[in-house]
Amino acid sequence: MSRPPLSPRPDTPSKVDTDFRVLERAGFDDLLAALLERGYRLLGPTIRSGAIVYDELGSAADLPVGWTDEQEGGTYRLARRDDEALFGYAVGVQSWKRFLWPPDLRLWQATRDGETGFQVTPEPIEPPLDAYIGVRSCELHAIAHLDDALLHVSEPDAAYAARRERVFVVALNCHTAGGTCFCVSMETGPRATFGYDIALTEVLEGGGHWFLVAAGSETGTEVVAGLATRPASEDDIAAADRAIAGAASNQGRTMDTTGIKDLLYRNYEHPRWDDVADRCLTCGNCTMVCPTCFCTTVEDVTDLEGGTAERRQKWDSCFTMDFSYVHGGNVRSSGKSRYRQWMTHKLATWIDQFGTSGCVGCGRCITWCPVAIDLTEEVAAIRADDQGGPDQVPTDRPPR
Repeated sequence: MSRPPLSPRPDTPSKVDTDFRVLERAGFDDLLAALLERGYRLLGPTIRSGAIVYDELGSAADLPVGWTDEQEGGTYRLARRDDEALFGYAVGVQSWKRFLWPPDLRLWQATRDGETGFQVTPEPIEPPLDAYIGVRSCELHAIAHLDDALLHVSEPDAAYAARRERVFVVALNCHTAGGTCFCVSMETGPRATFGYDIALTEVLEGGGHWFLVAAGSETGTEVVAGLATRPASEDDIAAADRAIAGAASNQGRTMDTTGIKDLLYRNYEHPRWDDVADRCLTCGNCTMVCPTCFCTTVEDVTDLEGGTAERRQKWDSCFTMDFSYVHGGNVRSSGKSRYRQWMTHKLATWIDQFGTSGCVGCGRCITWCPVAIDLTEEVAAIRADDQGGPDQVPTDRPPR
């Protein structure tokens, strides 16, 4: 399959087809049908249990047509729009990480063979062909971060690489911003610039409803060529640009990222960390909804008779006590140290590791924190008191 290179860096756009086309709303079903005919499983936004989640789709009727989400710190609810937008929401509860890096994955299974021996069977790596429908720019950046951690390393994760290679990405330029979005601050959106096969911009203007379409790979170009589209006019492109600009100007949060790595290193003992600790429940919600957190643990399980055993890889969180346990005790025994570890890794040490921030500005950690802790607010509070002194070398990480 011809697809964009695995995780191009955020500053390296895909080879984008600038021959923009217009796909009418009535033709959107044809796009999904074309992908189904090519053998793809369709994954995209749908409504379940009062929230927009990513799940398998059968047709455009499964999308959250005419629905939006209202997000604030510790608050999420669905609301009706006054139009029939297919993608008129900010970001869903889950991220695409759920499919690329499953929360529970069997690694191998062992079966007893006679009295003393056993047979080990590795888990087969047979991922399906998946088409991700409606991937936002912030989430494309998040997938690139996962690639940095799991693919562009000396020992790539084979299961992740296999899934990543078999994904067809239909990106969506945002036209609706959420109350906790701040991708503009992180330079990760709202316009998709890399890592997609097809990019769409949904336009609802002047009584019309259509999509501006751009191809980003050879396969994407082939799919678009099979659809009933028309060449885009300058007015069509301008309308799409206005929709994206509206999302950029209506975001609910901002973050000043100037010198953020050194800011956090200088203020490792700032009293704001104690304030956060008084509120934080160390529940780990922020790490579970974060599209870039990739920490896991390994569990071994056996059946009651001892005939079979298996090893499973599961998502873990730096907020759990066991995560940082080493022989002799836990190196981060307080809630303060665990929240500080998460936020400074996301915004500072990630830069040391991968050359970019680990936060993409999706706002999920703010929305789904039970006590509405807001990392943009925490950064602003620390910055307001910053005296610009020397960095304070943390005791729970190696010196830089």
